Amino acid sequence: MWQKIAPKLSAGRVQSVAVRLIVEREEEIRGFESGSFFRISAEFLSGTEILPADVSTKLKTAFSMKKFPSQKEAETFLENLIGNTFTVEEIVKKEGKKSPSAPFTTSTLQQAASTRLGFSVKRTMMAAQRLYEAGNITYMRTDSVNLSNDALASAASEITKSFGDQYLEVRKFKTKSAGAQEAHEAIRPTNLSVTNAGKESDQTKLYELIWKRTMASQMKPAIVDKTEIIIAAKNVEERFVANGEVISFDGFLKVYPENSKDIFLPNVQKGEILEYQQIVAQENYTKPPSRYTEASLVKKLEIEGIGRPSTYAPTISTIQDRGYIEKSDIAAKQREIISLSLVKEAITEETVSENHGACKGKLIPTGIGETVNKFLVEHFTEILDYKFTAKVEKELDIIAHGDLSWKKMLKDFYESFDKLVITAGGLDRNEVLSVRELGIDPKSKKPVFARVGRFGPMIQIGTKEDEEKPQFTSIPSGQSLETIDLAGALKLFDASEKNILGKNNNGEDVELLNGRFGWYLKIGALNVSLKKDRKDRATGEITPGDNPDEMTLERALELYEEKKIADANKYIQVWEKEKIQLLRGPYGIYIKNDKQNVKIPKTFETPEKLTLEECKEIIKNFVPGKKGGRKFPARKKK
Repeated sequence: MWQKIAPKLSAGRVQSVAVRLIVEREEEIRGFESGSFFRISAEFLSGTEILPADVSTKLKTAFSMKKFPSQKEAETFLENLIGNTFTVEEIVKKEGKKSPSAPFTTSTLQQAASTRLGFSVKRTMMAAQRLYEAGNITYMRTDSVNLSNDALASAASEITKSFGDQYLEVRKFKTKSAGAQEAHEAIRPTNLSVTNAGKESDQTKLYELIWKRTMASQMKPAIVDKTEIIIAAKNVEERFVANGEVISFDGFLKVYPENSKDIFLPNVQKGEILEYQQIVAQENYTKPPSRYTEASLVKKLEIEGIGRPSTYAPTISTIQDRGYIEKSDIAAKQREIISLSLVKEAITEETVSENHGACKGKLIPTGIGETVNKFLVEHFTEILDYKFTAKVEKELDIIAHGDLSWKKMLKDFYESFDKLVITAGGLDRNEVLSVRELGIDPKSKKPVFARVGRFGPMIQIGTKEDEEKPQFTSIPSGQSLETIDLAGALKLFDASEKNILGKNNNGEDVELLNGRFGWYLKIGALNVSLKKDRKDRATGEITPGDNPDEMTLERALELYEEKKIADANKYIQVWEKEKIQLLRGPYGIYIKNDKQNVKIPKTFETPEKLTLEECKEIIKNFVPGKKGGRKFPARKKK
C-alpha cells in the first residue's frame, strides 16, 4: 500500500473490513434511486375529541401502511370518501409486555452509551476503564451476559428494598453468540448498593447507565394496555386504524425508561358514526440505507462475528485516525412535496417544502479510504471477505482450546497470502489509484482529473506531458473523490472575486484559497490556515473547525490577528551565527537547530530562559526515537 497508494498507510484484518462496511454502505446510498408515493392519514371527531388515525390495507391481521404509487390514485381515493359515512367497525383491546434487556456486554454498552449519552466508542471505553480500575465495575471487555449468584442476590435485595417485591423477577440470561467467551461476567457494578460512582462526569454518567441496566434486568416486565380502533368507510376496502397504548404497570421502566409515552384514545363505541375533520394524502419518498454510526457499526461487527469486544473501540478510532473514514454531519437539503387535503367535502392541493438527507455524527468514507478499500477488495479479496475474518476468530478459539496448531494455521494462510502480495507488488501504481477524467477545463483546454496523490484526494488539471506543469488542489473534507463533477472541481481552483472576502485595515485583499494542505487565507504576505476539527484526547469529543463555505471577513480577520500574535511570540531567542533558535510552538517551547526540531527535556523548568550553551547541551544529547519520538538521557545532578 505504501508503494502503490501513499506512505504511512496500514490495513489491519479487522480495520480493513470495518472500512469496507462503511464504503459499501456509501456506495449503496449513491446508487439508491428514490421514488415517491402517497400515504393517507386522517383526523376524526368523536364528540368534541379528535381521533388520529392512519390508512391501512384491508388485511386486518397485518394492517401494513397503504401506499398509493401516484398522485392520481391518491386523489381518486380521496374523491371516493366525499359524502361517505365512517363507522367504528371494531375495537380491539389486548395486554402486551415489554421485557428488560440483558445486562451489558462491551458491544451493548458502547451502543447504549452512544444513543443515550452521545458518547463515542472510545470515550465510553476510557470511562469504563477508569471505573474498572477504581473497582466500581466488573471487567468491561466481555461478551457474556451472565451474572454471578452473588450479583443476582444483591440485585434482588436492592430491588425489594427500593421498589418492593412486586417489581422483582430474578432471571438468568444466556449469551446467544456461538463464539462468545464466558470467562467474565456481564458488565455490572461491583456493589449494587452504590448508586453513584466515578470521579469525572463521564464516569458518573456511565456508571449510572450500567447500574440501571443491571437492576432493570432483574425486574418485572412492563405491562402495556394496547387499544386498536378500526374505522370503516362505505364501499372502501381499506380501513383507517388508530393505535393507542397505556402503561398500566411500569416494571423495569421505573429504573431504565425508554422513549415511550402513553397514547390515549377517546372512549368510542362499536358502531358509532364518526365525522372526519380532515383527511390528508401526503407525498413521501423512499429512503436510502442509513449510514453507520459508531454504535451501529459495532453492532454490525458483532453480528458478522468480526473482532472481539476489546477490538471495537481501537478499530473505530484507528480507521478515523488513519483518515479512512470521518465522523461528519451532513446538512439537510430541501425538496418540494405535494399535499392533498379533504376538508368539508372539497379537495385542495398545495406544495410544501421539507428537509431531507440530513445526518449527524455518521461515519463517511474519505477519498483515501475508498481508494484503499478498492485496492484491497480487488487484490486481497479473500482476506477482505467477511466470512474469512469471522473464520479467523473461530480458528483462534480452536487454537486456544488446543485443538489446532497455530503453526499450521499460519502456514496455510501465508502460502496463499504470499502469492497475493507478490502479484499486487507487480501492479502499475496508476492502475491502482482511482483516477477519474472529469472533462476539459474551458480556460486551459486541458483535461481535469480526480485522483489520489501523496497528500490525499485531489484535482489535477493537465498532464506531465504538457509543457506547463499540471495544477493541483486538494479535495476538501465533505466532498467525495467518486462523486465530484467537473463544475465542482473547477470551483476548487477558482480564485476569482468570490474568494476575496474583502480588505483588511491596510487595504490588502483577504483571499480564501485551497492548497495541497487544505483551505487557507492569504492576506498580504501572510498565509493563515483555517482551524481544523480538533479531537479532545480525554473525552473523544470533536471541536468543529472553520468551514470554508461559511467563512466571513470578520472571522478571517480574527484568524489573521491570532496568527500575527502567534508569530510575534514565536521567536524567544535567535542565535543567527550558530543557526539555533529558541521558539514557541503550539505544543510548547522547543529548539530549532538549523532544520532540525529538538524537544526540550522536562528537567529544564524554565525553557524560555535557556542560554546558548544550554541549548547546545540539549542538542548534543538529543536522540531521535525509533518512531519519530524523542528520547533524552537523564540530566546529571550537580
